[in-house]
Amino acid sequence: MKVRRLWAVAWKEFLHISRDPRSLFLAVAMPMVLLMLFGYALSQDVDNVPIVILDWNETVQSRNLIAKFSGSKYFRIIGQTKNYRELENLINKREAFAALIIPPDFGSLVDSGRSVSVQMILDGSDANTATIAAGYGEAVVSGFSQDLTTKWVLLSGGKRLAQPFDIRSRTWYNPDMVSRNSIIPGLMGVILMILAALLTPLTIAREWETGTMEQLISTPVKGPELILGKLLPYFIIGMVDVSLAVAVSRVAFAIPLKGSLMDVLSISAMYLAGGLSLGILISVVTKNQLLANQIAMLLTFLPAMMLSGFITPICNMPDFIQYITNLFPARFYVTLIKGIYLKGLGIEMMPYETGLLAIYGMLMVGLSVVIFRKRLS
Repeated sequence: MKVRRLWAVAWKEFLHISRDPRSLFLAVAMPMVLLMLFGYALSQDVDNVPIVILDWNETVQSRNLIAKFSGSKYFRIIGQTKNYRELENLINKREAFAALIIPPDFGSLVDSGRSVSVQMILDGSDANTATIAAGYGEAVVSGFSQDLTTKWVLLSGGKRLAQPFDIRSRTWYNPDMVSRNSIIPGLMGVILMILAALLTPLTIAREWETGTMEQLISTPVKGPELILGKLLPYFIIGMVDVSLAVAVSRVAFAIPLKGSLMDVLSISAMYLAGGLSLGILISVVTKNQLLANQIAMLLTFLPAMMLSGFITPICNMPDFIQYITNLFPARFYVTLIKGIYLKGLGIEMMPYETGLLAIYGMLMVGLSVVIFRKRLS
């Protein structure tokens, strides 16, 4: 294999990309657009939940409870209603996500020291948000109840009751519990698979469809030189995308990189080489641009989005799906990139994921070279 011939093929592919605005957009602009879009639009944080109040009691006690919800950062009171029908309409129109209903005897039961129940209605069409909002609502009511208990004890002349347990939670690696800090690093795995799914599957297939492959076969260029030459431009573009993603995550979203930048670039290079080689392998086998693109979407982009733990934690998936995720390198890349970004871990501390990612990259590059040689013979 001669570097001169390899570089000639790579330069040819660079020229093709530079003369094709669509390819340039897919290669550089679209990943950055997705990064900004996902970074600002995709959030798993639950706060400012719009809640409507139905207060049948209208006493000082009920207003104190309402004030607890008003003072919470997790709820935003949009107003009060007088009946269930209006409450239901607000939830159906999605003007309110939750409703707090205070019974008519709330004040008298509180003053007498007896237990009283309040009702909280949530929009279950968004089950995840409803579950989290219900937990926040229970915490607000629990705090209100604890304040009342302390007040009753003091008024009766007793001492302040000591809590039997004092739970002080501490969140490591993402103390503010901002979902963006976890989403943006994982999104890099999806961005890199865009190149693998939309660009490299078209390279070899395009040569077959346009009739230029026969000319390449008749030249002294060997199979490995052709494959690696086709791979090199997209690999360089992919690494540029990784560098831009790291810069944008720091500047636009203030996400600190706690680990090493070299570790990020190293695992991204292994992941990118494997994904691009898979795209070329699909192109070699199918010899059809449309078919290659469709197969690549199924094997690269969709698994990176759905089966990598980027959006849904893998531990929440059914057992057989969890086993299937081990077939896709995106799972290991997302684990590695989050460990480096959020925990400051080095790749030497995650040898299992790093080793599998390296094996995947070398295997895909080797297969694409070997199979293309068979096609040349």
